[in-house]
Amino acid sequence: MGKTKKARKFAAVKRIISPKDARIKKNQELALQKKKKEEEQRVKHVPQVSSALFFTYNTQLGPPYHIIIDTNFINFSIKNKLDIVKSMMDCLYAKCVPCITDCVIAELEKLGSKFSVALKYVTVIGLSTQP
Repeated sequence: MGKTKKARKFAAVKRIISPKDARIKKNQELALQKKKKEEEQRVKHVPQVSSALFFTYNTQLGPPYHIIIDTNFINFSIKNKLDIVKSMMDCLYAKCVPCITDCVIAELEKLGSKFSVALKYVTVIGLSTQP
């Protein structure tokens, strides 16, 4: 008793509605109209931003700049053989006071011998620390 062979169905494909079908276009138009109505009804409030936040209008910002230095910045300056304070002054054209937080120094200590040069550089220069 052998198995009976089943004939394969030829071109058995799910039928898809054409993208140009009128039923689809009506639904799309209705959805667009609903979105337009919602946008018109929505009231747009933009809060006024303080003019002190923009550099061109802020008279409160000025030299000397206190700059918080990150571990990546220190490592980048050492790799490219740049003096941190001098490079900042060249970049900003003003007096700069570099500030290093305690957590940056702790991070340099935690990274170990690979970043010992950066740690020595920070401690020898005696850059001001901020808590």
